[in-house]
Amino acid sequence: MPEVTYERRGAAGVLTIDRPDRRNAVDPNTADQLLEAYREFEGDDEARVMILTGAGDQAFCAGADLKSVAAATDDQGIAEQWLKPRPHGPLGFSRITSPKPTIAAISGYALAGGLELALWCDLRIGTETAKLGFPERRWGVPLIDGGTQRLPRIVGMGRALDMIITGRIVEAEEALGMGLLTEIVGPGKHLDRALEMAEGLAQFPQETMLADRRAAIEGLGMPLADGIALEHRLGRQTLATAARGAGRFASGEGRHGAPASPGS
Repeated sequence: MPEVTYERRGAAGVLTIDRPDRRNAVDPNTADQLLEAYREFEGDDEARVMILTGAGDQAFCAGADLKSVAAATDDQGIAEQWLKPRPHGPLGFSRITSPKPTIAAISGYALAGGLELALWCDLRIGTETAKLGFPERRWGVPLIDGGTQRLPRIVGMGRALDMIITGRIVEAEEALGMGLLTEIVGPGKHLDRALEMAEGLAQFPQETMLADRRAAIEGLGMPLADGIALEHRLGRQTLATAARGAGRFASGEGRHGAPASPGS
């Protein structure tokens, strides 16, 4: 049975890590399947948003399967799997930037590399049971799927260092307060809410939304003047879409929070 599934649900491509008996921890085979499923989403023109989630309610993902790592010291075949070059990231696709929006739907534990996968996403929807952290600090395992770079960008350096160097686990309410979670939902509602958000994002004119998203992501590490120049360049490429949108506004569409007609 596959350990990662890809399913289109409306405008969303849903990637599910399906190893609930291992708290959806990722071994080498799972990492390969994650990359394959991501590539399927990337090539699916009808999927405008990717949702990443874990099977069951106990865990989003507990990170790398450390039992498999430990077994690699005694089993040559397992060692070769772990040592296989993965230029796109040890956990599949963590060193790729998605060209389309991404949402993590989290229930239970998002730990270690699992938290790094959640940080890879643009938005993070968590249940009241969500627990996020880097407990691998206790065993001397480093962060190698982007956590040291993405967490400070999301919550600020002070809060990020608190989590990175102490390894403490942050629960849902605190995570929401620091901006680590986008929203908290009731038990079992994380995927439904992510799908609802995906449908909302899919209704926006895509060209301008994707340009603004790209400007924010790529401009973050630039000097301000360079970032503004990037925003200007990307914005100019969407002028035709903007003109059509201005016309829809002038006709009264989409005012006072009312939905506008779907954009292309």
